[in-house]
Amino acid sequence: MKITRLLSIILLLSMPSLAWAGPYQWVLAYPKTDFSRFAVDLSEIRSVGAARDSIPALLTPKFQLARDLSGLGAMEPVLRVEINGDVRGYPLRILLWHELVNDIIHDVPVLISYSPLTNSAVVYERRRDGQTLIFRNTGLLRHYGSVIYDTATESWWQQFTGDALVGKTTGKRLIPVASRILSFEQFKASDPTASVLLPTDPNAWDYGITPFVRMDSRNDTAAQYPYAIPDAVGPLDRLVVVGGDAWPLEMLREKKRIETDDVVLIWSPGMNSIHDTRWIPFGRDIGFVQAWAKTPSGTIAAVHDTPFAFAFAAFRPDGIWHLN
Repeated sequence: MKITRLLSIILLLSMPSLAWAGPYQWVLAYPKTDFSRFAVDLSEIRSVGAARDSIPALLTPKFQLARDLSGLGAMEPVLRVEINGDVRGYPLRILLWHELVNDIIHDVPVLISYSPLTNSAVVYERRRDGQTLIFRNTGLLRHYGSVIYDTATESWWQQFTGDALVGKTTGKRLIPVASRILSFEQFKASDPTASVLLPTDPNAWDYGITPFVRMDSRNDTAAQYPYAIPDAVGPLDRLVVVGGDAWPLEMLREKKRIETDDVVLIWSPGMNSIHDTRWIPFGRDIGFVQAWAKTPSGTIAAVHDTPFAFAFAAFRPDGIWHLN
């Protein structure tokens, strides 16, 4: 399984275009999906050889208190989620291999999602129209972003946006939940009794190792990422995205703080990239972000993401780029 996944990634990164798995194969693999309903051009959905559920979502996650946890590097990235005072952490070294965690935090069913090729980490509520959904991975991609499915209707959803693309739920959208990525050291210092996700089987995958070595320092061209990206921004540069607005992470890193009428963004040093060195704890320091939304009663945690620039251009073509 590890070898198949790694070969698929290598193939993806070396090819200018991806193979299109046609409707015939889809119908066989997803007999419950209503393919007569779709919201996007189906030719945008591509395959790199990964099959349905070959990237295994976590359905019954297990946890350990942050203060008791060893084995994580101090600067390793952890996705932090807080709902009604209940805090949980999801190390990216685990999300890298599973991409989806179906969890319940303080009685709220949530989907923890991470798409390595877009570097998009978003948390969604799993309740939709009164039903709690369970999500798994199709193994398919659209604009390099993960396409996931719910087990109830086998409808397909875009991880990056939470939009239903194909099937009975086409046109629906999942509700995002505020989260942020920070270093394990910072997570543990602020929430020592918070729960941190553990591997279900520590030997099943190469946790702590990434196949995306030097991915975020490559000088890829528009030929591989043919999206409307400003000249001053590289396709694999990280952004801070709040709704339809995006700021280059490097610009925030230089300024340390950016404040507008609506949001406050703060950059701090001390977190590894998981797309740099083979061993994640040795990745270069890219820092981490706090994003706050202004409200009449004060600031609250803002729903935000830190994806690669090409993903914002692909999924938010009408988005606003803040470059100075």
